[in-house]
Amino acid sequence: MKNLNFEQTKIKDGFWGFYSDLDRNAIVKNVYDRFKETGRFDALRCGWREGMPNKPHHFWDSDVAKWIEGAAYLIEAAPAPDLEALIDEMVEDIAENQRTDGYFNSYFQTIEPSKIFTDRRMHELYCAGHMIEAAIAYHRATGKDKLLNCMLKNVDMIYRIFVEEQSAAFVTPGHPEIELALLKLYEYTGDKKHLELARFFIDQRGSNEREEKNPCNQSDIPLREVSDAVGHAVRACYLYTAMAMLAKIDGDDKLKKACDRLFHDIVNSKMSITGGIGADHSEEKFSYQYDLPNSDTYNETCAAISLSMFAGAMQEMEVNSRYGDVIERVYYNGFLSGVSLDGERFFYTNPLEIDRKKYARSTYQPICERVKVFNCSCCPPNVVRMLASISRYMYTIDGDTVYCNQFGESETKLQIGGKTAVLTQTTDYPYSGKITFHYSGEPMTLYVRIPDWCVEYRGDTENGFVRFALSDGDSVTVDLPMEIHFIEANPYAQDNSGRYALQRGPIVYCMEEIDNGENLRDITLLENSEAKVVRENGIPAPVIYLGAERRPAADHLYRLKNSQRISFTARLIPYFAFANREATDMLVWTMVR
Repeated sequence: MKNLNFEQTKIKDGFWGFYSDLDRNAIVKNVYDRFKETGRFDALRCGWREGMPNKPHHFWDSDVAKWIEGAAYLIEAAPAPDLEALIDEMVEDIAENQRTDGYFNSYFQTIEPSKIFTDRRMHELYCAGHMIEAAIAYHRATGKDKLLNCMLKNVDMIYRIFVEEQSAAFVTPGHPEIELALLKLYEYTGDKKHLELARFFIDQRGSNEREEKNPCNQSDIPLREVSDAVGHAVRACYLYTAMAMLAKIDGDDKLKKACDRLFHDIVNSKMSITGGIGADHSEEKFSYQYDLPNSDTYNETCAAISLSMFAGAMQEMEVNSRYGDVIERVYYNGFLSGVSLDGERFFYTNPLEIDRKKYARSTYQPICERVKVFNCSCCPPNVVRMLASISRYMYTIDGDTVYCNQFGESETKLQIGGKTAVLTQTTDYPYSGKITFHYSGEPMTLYVRIPDWCVEYRGDTENGFVRFALSDGDSVTVDLPMEIHFIEANPYAQDNSGRYALQRGPIVYCMEEIDNGENLRDITLLENSEAKVVRENGIPAPVIYLGAERRPAADHLYRLKNSQRISFTARLIPYFAFANREATDMLVWTMVR
């Protein structure tokens, strides 16, 4: 069973059409402009000297690589000569400055050449991993092999240093990423050296005597023994993704069971309702079970993306709708909140509550408005590449059996019975839950995921999927009731005790002060009031209006409990759309009566 390559699916109109167009027409160019201004692309020339502006940083190559990868995906979907020319210029700089032994890292070659492979914390292998992914993407999109050849030389050098000579000062990457990149490279080239190197990094982590025992970097115990998701959330899920990929390739049951335990731990005790992970802002890491704060949670945009990648790797090993459920939760909530509706500004962290007065006296002060660029700008180019390949987890295929995991207006080309087949989705999801599939091709079996939020669905399911047998010319429709649900958290999630989140379909909603007035935490939503689900310009998903009440203002600090309430209509917007007008308080978890 394998995820269908995203390039086989053409996103058309609707929700994901909006974001695909935004990525191509705004986001990719805006990120390029900011990276150009800050010197990230110029750093590839390895010509920076003291006294010059924009001193290179040790993770800049990864920012550039993710941008190249995302731009390559856009080129593959439709010709973009302007993007191709920009990438070609960068590739020339990389090729010209790559060392004869294959090493390339613009920071170390320019700033600290004497410290190459001496400090596990300095992201060398992380940057190399993203460059590998960029090289694969650009070769697949254009057929141009210069960047791919550069990275193949780089991988040969890394193999020699880490496996053959073991001459580096550390054993495995401080920031995982190269592991999954090497497995992608193995799948692309068939070279078993790439598989062997990925396996080495996974097998040695936590089990080599030279390995630093550090739970923040997921290197405290051997990976086949892990049960709890710990440490830096992005690093963790990049690593867990690679573990799942390797478990599938090798048929490694112990590694698969470790992935099962980790996935269960994350989604059942360490994931926000938006799909955000990494609640502890002190080190961008997982906190203890059920510690899911709202106003000071971290929930890095990259962390949400990494969780979807982990779930995507898991759904290649097991037919279970829970993986698609998690991907959907991330996609429509904790990932999209990382980019503004105009594609110009980004969030690094994604809180579930904004209280500006509280922030003013706190040592931790999340930004309340998205910005164009960060000093650590890993998230913006990650948004570029994820939106450019948003259908990457839409379908999995196993022979003549196809599993539909995600929904969107689209057309997909398949190989069924050795012939090309076409499967089309027609839907205005997530406005409604009606999805019609039109099929042309040899007979096949289609399984369609029934989301976990759709408790009203009454059809028979297998592992969370409904089954259809399709022949040439057939059309079938799945109609998912889109009811408004109030969601409560586990009682151990103390921050949300007595409060509820409103969800309709895959979308989690929030209230903003700009619409609902001050003191959002004093608002009570009226569950049985008439709700209005409205299409509004500027937001590609419904806005909800619902009856609500709040207490009247008082002259005294304390007073006897009373039943006086002021009634009004609350406006709730999709969580991903918050902070798109001005800095304002925001709330996801609210009181309900």
